[in-house]
Amino acid sequence: MSISKKEGHENKDEGQTVKNKLVLHRGFYLISGIHSPEEVDSIQDLEIRDSDVFVITYPKSGTIWMQQILSLIEGRGDVTVTMHKEASQRIPWLEDAGGKNRFAGDPSPRLRVSHLDYKFMPRALKQKRGKVIYLARNPKDILVSYFHFHYYAAVFETPENFSDFFEKFLEGRVFCGRWFDHIKTWYSHKDEMNFLYLTYEEMIQDLRAAVERISMFMGKELINAELDSVAEHSTFDEMSKNPYANYRNVSDELLHQNKGAFMRKGEQQHVGLRGQVHTVL
Repeated sequence: MSISKKEGHENKDEGQTVKNKLVLHRGFYLISGIHSPEEVDSIQDLEIRDSDVFVITYPKSGTIWMQQILSLIEGRGDVTVTMHKEASQRIPWLEDAGGKNRFAGDPSPRLRVSHLDYKFMPRALKQKRGKVIYLARNPKDILVSYFHFHYYAAVFETPENFSDFFEKFLEGRVFCGRWFDHIKTWYSHKDEMNFLYLTYEEMIQDLRAAVERISMFMGKELINAELDSVAEHSTFDEMSKNPYANYRNVSDELLHQNKGAFMRKGEQQHVGLRGQVHTVL
């Protein structure tokens, strides 16, 4: 998710004053100090080029993974393009404050990530301009990852406990609201756009095949060696070594680096899920 300066709630865990607050805007929770409701509304009027690509995710669904993959596809598998610039600078957030103006002024191809709901996105997408990639993830895994992220990210209030956070997640009293509403609204409009639907789980099972689908959808014809390189440098092990790909360079003022990481590796034993999952968030 997006990282910016924090501005107003009390972090109960440390007694710190953390000034970002959830702001309900048109039924969708934004974050004060990071998002401007007025600017978010104006995104609908953006002019879209055919080469524009938007990656849409609910939080903790693999956004940073997609930032890495798209950067490598644009660089035709050259990993050096990811080693000197933060992921959020290579493929910025559309909805962050100032993001709309940066988007309008950037040369093509303009690649962006976003957590926004469908109703906020540029209307021109419905004219088959640009491309949308929606990455979905099992909500049970999102719930666990999002819970841990609230301890890691300084912009969020520390949850009282898992049960309290679980209730808020189900009711949509978290940034971006209810997971079900987010995926439903995007998927129900997929035929109106140039739209690619992917799941986090299929990417784990066959990353190379997912990379090829993404590159073809973007109109990038990569040779096999380039596709192999994109997949190789988008694995958990490779990204964990690259601080420009895993947000390790972000200051403790924004992320409590001693409390967690954007990328976690662990056992997940939820109902219907088995084995070890390498989690790229």
